[in-house]
Amino acid sequence: MCRNIRVLFNFDPPVTEEEIRAAALQYVRKVSGFVKPSKGNEAAFARAVEEVAAASSQLLGSLETTAAARTREEEAAKAKAKNEVRFGAKS
Repeated sequence: MCRNIRVLFNFDPPVTEEEIRAAALQYVRKVSGFVKPSKGNEAAFARAVEEVAAASSQLLGSLETTAAARTREEEAAKAKAKNEVRFGAKS
């Protein structure tokens, strides 16, 4: 899994379409191997991003959970703590 793709389900406030599209873009970049496609591949790349975003939005809208919603601040703090363990604390 691409490290830049984040969990989008069960957040308060809910994820935005912009966040879903950003994750879709990262996914398509990873799968295609292109950061910026050539002119000839631009349409296919853009279409793939839109289709992945639509599928992701549909998925997120249909999922259910009884778990408490996450907050972005809590998730950022967890990621920071994990990185400090992995890479060491910055001085």
